[in-house]
Amino acid sequence: MTNTAIRVRFAPSPTGYLHIGGLRTALYDYLFARSQGGTMILRIEDTDQNRLVPDAAEKLIASLKTIGISIDEGPGLGGEYGPYTQSERLEHYHRYADQLLRQGDAYHCFCSSETLTQMREEQTQHGEFAKYDRRCLSLSEEEIRKRLARGDKHVLRLKMPDKRTFAFEDEIRGHVEMESSQSDDQVLIKSDGFPTYHLAAVVDDHLMKISHVIRGEEWLSSTPKHIWLYECLGWDIPAWVHLPLILNPDRSKLSKRMNDVSVESYLEKGYLKETIINFIALLGWHSDDDREIYSLEELCREFSLKRVSKSGAIFDLTKLDWMNGQYIRSLPLETIMEYAKPYFHEAGYTLETTEQTLRMIAVARDRVTLLPEFVDYCRMFLDQAKPTQEDIASLDADKSLAVTDYFLRQLDTAYPETDDEINILVKQAISTLGIKGKDFYSPLRLALVGKLHGPDIPSIFFILGKAEVINRLHAFREICG
Repeated sequence: MTNTAIRVRFAPSPTGYLHIGGLRTALYDYLFARSQGGTMILRIEDTDQNRLVPDAAEKLIASLKTIGISIDEGPGLGGEYGPYTQSERLEHYHRYADQLLRQGDAYHCFCSSETLTQMREEQTQHGEFAKYDRRCLSLSEEEIRKRLARGDKHVLRLKMPDKRTFAFEDEIRGHVEMESSQSDDQVLIKSDGFPTYHLAAVVDDHLMKISHVIRGEEWLSSTPKHIWLYECLGWDIPAWVHLPLILNPDRSKLSKRMNDVSVESYLEKGYLKETIINFIALLGWHSDDDREIYSLEELCREFSLKRVSKSGAIFDLTKLDWMNGQYIRSLPLETIMEYAKPYFHEAGYTLETTEQTLRMIAVARDRVTLLPEFVDYCRMFLDQAKPTQEDIASLDADKSLAVTDYFLRQLDTAYPETDDEINILVKQAISTLGIKGKDFYSPLRLALVGKLHGPDIPSIFFILGKAEVINRLHAFREICG
C-alpha cells in the first residue's frame, strides 16, 4: 500500500564516489520508505561548485542501481517536485532568501575571508565559541545600498536568535536540546550566488514534501539552524533522524581520507552486492531476533527506525569477509558463476555454462571469500598441472608410478561418469595396488592438479574430463619415469 505522507530523500553531493556512509543513508532511506509504503527521492546537491567532480552524479546513480536501490523520483526519472538537481533550482533559494531578508531574519555580510579567519582565531585564543561576531548586522541601510551598488563581494547570513533553547525530538536519539549560542549566523547565499547546504536543503525538503530527514550524526549540530529556518518561513518541520557514526574497530571515525570507503572499490575487490547491502544495513540497525543474514526483500519488511542504535557502529572487515563467504556459499551456483566471470575474463579465461564449470565453481566456493579468489583456486583445473620437483621428491617414486599406470590402464577403456563410478574405481585401485592414504591420493592429485592436497577425486575427474585426465597422467608419468 502506498503511503503518500512518507517521503524521504537521499541527497548526495557529486564530489566523488558513493562512499559507505552515503550508501547507509541511502539504504536506510530506501528501507524506511519501502517498509512504510512511502516514496524515495534522489536529489543531487551540487551547489558547491568548487568541489564538483565531472560525471560524479552519473556514477553515483549507477552505483545505487548496481547495488539494488531503486529510486522513485530523481534526475532522469522525473517526478512532481523536480527538477531534482539543485543547480537547476536557484530561483527557489533566492526567492526565500529575499523573504528572509525582508523579514529581518537574514542580513548582508561584506567581511572578507581574511577578516573572518582573524576573527575566529582571536575567539579561539580567548576560549570562546568561534562564530561570526555580527559586525555587518549594524551596517546602516544607506551603507548596505552603497556597497551593493558598487558590487562589493558579499554573502547573506541567517540571523539566529540570541537566547533560545532549541528542543526537538529525534527518531533515534529521543529528546534533544541545543542552545542557540552554540550556533553561528550561517551563510545562506554565498558570494557566487549559490546557496549553502543549509538553505537549499530546507527549501527543497519543504517543496518536495519530505516527511523524514534521514542523515548522519554530523548534521545534528546544524539542526537548530534548520529548525529556525522552518520557523522563519512558516513551514511545518519534518521528523529528524540522525544516524550513528560509522567507526573503525579502534572506535576512531571511519574517514574518507584514512580508509577505503568507496562502494565501487568493495565491489571491484569481489564483495557481492548482496553482502554489501546486508552488511551496511547492520551498521546501526538490528532486528528483533538479531539475525545476521538478510535479503534486500527481508530487510524491507523488517526495517524499523526504532531499532537503529544511537551509538557508533563498527565497520568490521572480518565480519564483512565472513558474510561474503556466507553469500558465496548460499546463492545459486549460476549466480555466483556470473558474478565471477569478469574476473576469469580479466585473467584470460573464458567460462561457459556447463556442468563441469558449475562443479568447479561449487568446489571453489567452499574455499574462497572474495570473487577474484575463484580464479586463483581454479587455475589447477584451467591450466596444465605443473608439480614442483620438491613435491615429486616427497613421494615414493615406485608407488606414484604404480598409481599413475593403474589409472592410465583403466581409463583407456572406460571413463567413470558419476561420483559413484569414480569412487568405485578409486576403491578398486586401492584394493588392487595395496597402496592407500597419502601414498595413493598425493601422487594422484599431484598428477591431476599439481598439488599434494586439493579437491576430492570425483570432483577432479568430473571437472577435467577424460581427455584432460589422461593427458595429465601421461605428463606426470614422464616427469616421474
